[in-house]
Amino acid sequence: MQNVIKQSVKQVLDSTRAKYPGQTSLHRDILVDVARKLDVSWTVINENITNARFRSGRGMYDLNAIEASLSNSVVASTSDVTTAPASTHSVTATPAPTATFKLAQAIQSLANDEIYVPEIDPTYVRWGEYDTVLQAVASEHFFPIFISGLSGNGKTKMVEQCCAKLKREYIRVQISPETDEDDLIGGFRLIAGETVFCKGPVIKAMERGCLLLIDEIDRGSNKIMCLQGVLEGNPVLIKKTGQVIQPARGFNVIATANTKGRGSDDGRFAAATIIDEAFLERFVATIEQPYAPKGTERKIIMKHMEKFGRIDEDFATKLVDWSEVIRKTFEQEAIEEVISTRRLCHIAKSFAIYGDRSRAINLCISRFDTDTKNAFLDLYSKIDPSIVPAESKVDIAAPTPPAAYSTSSANEPTF
Repeated sequence: MQNVIKQSVKQVLDSTRAKYPGQTSLHRDILVDVARKLDVSWTVINENITNARFRSGRGMYDLNAIEASLSNSVVASTSDVTTAPASTHSVTATPAPTATFKLAQAIQSLANDEIYVPEIDPTYVRWGEYDTVLQAVASEHFFPIFISGLSGNGKTKMVEQCCAKLKREYIRVQISPETDEDDLIGGFRLIAGETVFCKGPVIKAMERGCLLLIDEIDRGSNKIMCLQGVLEGNPVLIKKTGQVIQPARGFNVIATANTKGRGSDDGRFAAATIIDEAFLERFVATIEQPYAPKGTERKIIMKHMEKFGRIDEDFATKLVDWSEVIRKTFEQEAIEEVISTRRLCHIAKSFAIYGDRSRAINLCISRFDTDTKNAFLDLYSKIDPSIVPAESKVDIAAPTPPAAYSTSSANEPTF
């Protein structure tokens, strides 16, 4: 069996090098495409070609390392694992053997890798609890953190950029009401006619010692309780295979949510659920993230304007003044909607495309109901006289627009 597998891997390498001469590192998709055209099974591909030990970068694999494994006799044999015994109708007094299953040890994804080191985003501005998260991730201790805050204020981006700064591997799991143990821990898949157990993102993160970001955790159902043991930082038993996974050093869990796990009283986050108290208790620390301060938000908008190639400092200043007034009014419960930092970045992008302030704002707030949209436009026209006021049906009793932005603030954050 070993010789057959080695021969298959060698054929893939020879064919790949003939097609891509001079290249020593290729993307997973290319290797998989070549292997499948040679009728190489998924088991051989995942264990002996796209195995994590051959990775040379995000989605990239080292051909020399794969070839070296052939001479070093470390090729994984499919005979090392067994499939579940086929059902039979014959009667026998001999006890049935214990069922074991093939493990898709190195499956990352059928398309691309799930675990990667994020790239540094030049538009990101450090603020708030960035340093708190950075120190926790850098410590490599198991320190689960729960981050809550309104939508679009940079919770996920902060975690991602901490990993980028530290060059730490990161995997993001998006939670929905349908997310269950099969999605998170893993489950059986039919691959090339074979039933194999594919490890989920949580198990992969534990084995690799990387950061697991559970995004929108308050959108899940009670099915996410399968993570309760994971949040204790102890070894986890995969019930479907009997395998015990030891978390590698550096493994950590950070969850983000729009609520604190108590549901949404005002109905703004209708899909947010109440999270079990025992589950929440396993998070060591909780961070409440508000929207960025005015000076920070202006820097963020300016960086996006630079990225999109249309800079207008006056427009950036007026946008953050406008959003500040709206948020204060929202806090006073005079309106039911708010302009997020993400929405301001969308406006900056629209402005780069259309070059018109009014059109950029209009396009990006049209998702609100007509009365709210017109009220927001009317408020902006009071801050920016160059904009024709909208005919508003709702009068926002907003505070007086703040004075123009000053760059001399003593509390200016670093970035």
